[in-house]
Amino acid sequence: MADEFKPFATYADVEKRWHTLTGPERDTAATLLEDATQIIMDTCPRWSQASERTLTAIACAMVIRKMSVGDERLGVTNAQQTAGSFSESFTYSNPMGDLYLTKAEKTRLGGGKARAFHLDMSGGNR
Repeated sequence: MADEFKPFATYADVEKRWHTLTGPERDTAATLLEDATQIIMDTCPRWSQASERTLTAIACAMVIRKMSVGDERLGVTNAQQTAGSFSESFTYSNPMGDLYLTKAEKTRLGGGKARAFHLDMSGGNR
């Protein structure tokens, strides 16, 4: 029998790192934590060598990035406002609200380390 899937973090872990969540936000966070866990497992083959604390922190960071993007900013890559002589300009770091791993997070999970290998393209027929 296969092991039961267990996310690397809970919504309570997200709350410790961000703010108290509403009921609907808790449901969303729980689902996103499952997705974040699967992304880590699919993307970083050596994830099992990371500490439990590292896995929890990274899954939470992914979810907080996703949940920080409100519907009113979804898809916006740049916004500018001008009123008289005053102007503001914004560029959003995650305009599509994607769940993703940063380069630093991948490194923490054992990715990004160069490895040498040899590939015989001749098929062994010399």
